[in-house]
Amino acid sequence: MQRYIYILGLAILLSATGCDKNFEKINTNPVLPATLDPAYLLAQAELNASWGSSTLTYQGAIVRHTMHPFLGVLAGGNVNQKNPAVERALWDQYYPLVRNLVDIIDKTADDSARQNLYHMARIWKAYIFQVLTDTYGDIPYSQAGQGFLESQYFPVYDPQQEIYKNLLKEVDEATGSLDAAKAVEKNDLFYNGDIGKWKRLGNALLLRIAMRLSKADAATARTYVQKAFQGGVMSSNADNCMMQHSATYTNAFGNQLNGSEKANYYLNAMFVDYLKSDNDPRLRAIAVLYGDATQDPAQTTQDKDPAHQVGMPTGYDNSTIPAAPGYPGSLYKYSQIDRLTLGSITAPCFHVTYAQTLLLLAEAAQRGWIAGNAAAWYQDAVTAHMQQLAVYGAAAAIAQGDIDAYRATHAYNPAGGIEQINTQYWIASLLNEVEAYANWRRTGYPVIPANAYPTQDIPQGQSIRRLRYPDTEISLNTAHYQEALSRQGADELNIRVWWDVQ
Repeated sequence: MQRYIYILGLAILLSATGCDKNFEKINTNPVLPATLDPAYLLAQAELNASWGSSTLTYQGAIVRHTMHPFLGVLAGGNVNQKNPAVERALWDQYYPLVRNLVDIIDKTADDSARQNLYHMARIWKAYIFQVLTDTYGDIPYSQAGQGFLESQYFPVYDPQQEIYKNLLKEVDEATGSLDAAKAVEKNDLFYNGDIGKWKRLGNALLLRIAMRLSKADAATARTYVQKAFQGGVMSSNADNCMMQHSATYTNAFGNQLNGSEKANYYLNAMFVDYLKSDNDPRLRAIAVLYGDATQDPAQTTQDKDPAHQVGMPTGYDNSTIPAAPGYPGSLYKYSQIDRLTLGSITAPCFHVTYAQTLLLLAEAAQRGWIAGNAAAWYQDAVTAHMQQLAVYGAAAAIAQGDIDAYRATHAYNPAGGIEQINTQYWIASLLNEVEAYANWRRTGYPVIPANAYPTQDIPQGQSIRRLRYPDTEISLNTAHYQEALSRQGADELNIRVWWDVQ
């Protein structure tokens, strides 16, 4: 028995010794990469930044681009109501992108061969953070994305004023440091590593960030507007920062508009009425009346005649809208976004565009911050956006003759220039709802009356000025959440962020 125990023990000892031999080789997957090229993380951060349907529910409804009369899971800007699951959507979508971008920056900061990737990540990280802070106000910034690198799982909330100061610094430095003579990053989904286009994107973003401060800190805004302009902003629609989708990597808006919610989202009356009254050729490219789904389930019947389009008014739900003025008799008789063009599952997502950039230049010139012709930039911006629509397909393209006719009958008027410019910005930002919403809060244009829908979630006569923080922040990051509220104010829909000055 003792001899058996001895032999068994020796066998166990030998087998253990044998396991140590070539241990690393045996336990290494020969086909699984041991490291990940950080360029793939940038591609993921670009792809996953495309807007989700939550921005239709809140921002799109608030700025009167879209309207949906249904409550429950779709309640939001349409009825001035709190909806935690939808309010947190951008937070949940964008903070994982921050983590990836922080990881890229950490891996490439001291790598002389990857300096362009390092600076591209800095620029895109600034874009992501501008969206987040514009949406919520004070947010985790300086310590965000540091969970893996620094074990920082409960980051502090930085004041929005400090965030903006750093965004300007980051984009200015990163854009100026991009070098076309260094390695090209071909995994970049926006520009295939074209450094000239990244420089123009960086300066266009710098212009956007600076203009956001036009009321909160005009001196800083002017300084950085001039830097962006001198550095060289976007020069054509070829510079547009957009994510092109496909049947494999689909557009989230398109999925929503062609899926279960296709009969729920409509174009807003304010938007449709403005384009109709202005004889704007973009209405034909954007709007469509579909057949009654109860009679035509596939809704193959389409009417794109601008004269027939009817936008859905704000302030009503599905039970009260029959009492709305001009009710056409059925929800199906309200106009929707064309699901074959702007609402397609393969439609691109635009983040920063040439048209938006020209309009910001026009405003800066109108304010006297840069030398230039505000009227020319304004007219060129209108042309650029009309031409941009062709990216959605031939059915959305606007004939050059129609563009020329619109320009000829819609002159720029300096006396009302700021309103005129920013009303066009509102049109040019359709489906880029976070930007349309931010620019409206900054400028007050177009003039949008408060939603009259009866609600207890904000005081009557006020509008939604920000979205609330996720419940997980309240329960898990409590101390820093409370510190943010002590500066910013209550975590409510009607509280203004720092740059949103009355």
